[in-house]
Amino acid sequence: MAITKAKRKAGGWVENIKTIVYAGLIAVGIRTFAYEPFNIPSGSMIPTLLVGDYLFVSKYSYGYSHFSLPFGPDLFSGRIFARLPKRGDVAVFKYPHDTSIDYIKRIIGLPGDRIQVKQGELYINGTEVPRQPAGEFVTDDSGIHMVLRRYLETLPDGVEHYILKATDEGWANNTPEYLVPPDHVFAMGDNRDNSADSRFMDGVGFVPVENLVGRAEILFFSVDAEYPWWEVWEWPFEVRWKRLMRPIH
Repeated sequence: MAITKAKRKAGGWVENIKTIVYAGLIAVGIRTFAYEPFNIPSGSMIPTLLVGDYLFVSKYSYGYSHFSLPFGPDLFSGRIFARLPKRGDVAVFKYPHDTSIDYIKRIIGLPGDRIQVKQGELYINGTEVPRQPAGEFVTDDSGIHMVLRRYLETLPDGVEHYILKATDEGWANNTPEYLVPPDHVFAMGDNRDNSADSRFMDGVGFVPVENLVGRAEILFFSVDAEYPWWEVWEWPFEVRWKRLMRPIH
């Protein structure tokens, strides 16, 4: 009888370990091939995304590169089942100069496109992208209270999205014309005057298609961390309930 109990106990531990291993493999598979969660640490995509937003990114949208794998081991080059983004997609990509860092921006230019900003106005292939005034937007990004101009911008393929502007002056609002090279895209933040993006060739610059991680799909959680973490009684009031489970456009 004692031997039988010992066998059952050992068998129970084995089954528990197998269950944990299977669950881990399923989680890694989902994260690698289907969806991966990300959070927003900066205000470069305001008003579309706010600091403290948590979202799911579809890994299959543009096919798979080695950056799709956990820790991004350099096992192969290029993309498998490759598909280019569409103009207007909100995409996560690896920062070209340090692939340990994730960026999220809106895809503005595709390979062969000519992109320029003049007096704050965006031009794609020589045509001004229309924008309509859409009131003001109040933000406390980085602890600074600002009232910004909001516009509804319409990209050539018909994608509409909001952008913010503080000024139409300065270098980032008066750029050279950029020709997007093959196998690269041009990305910009919706918070146009507070975004390190493809306009800065010594920074983000053109984004290799291989660096794309996926397309932002669903905003599943959002919190305004106004209070210290230990003030647990404030947690329910910090959740932005109206932003939960919203599609990202």
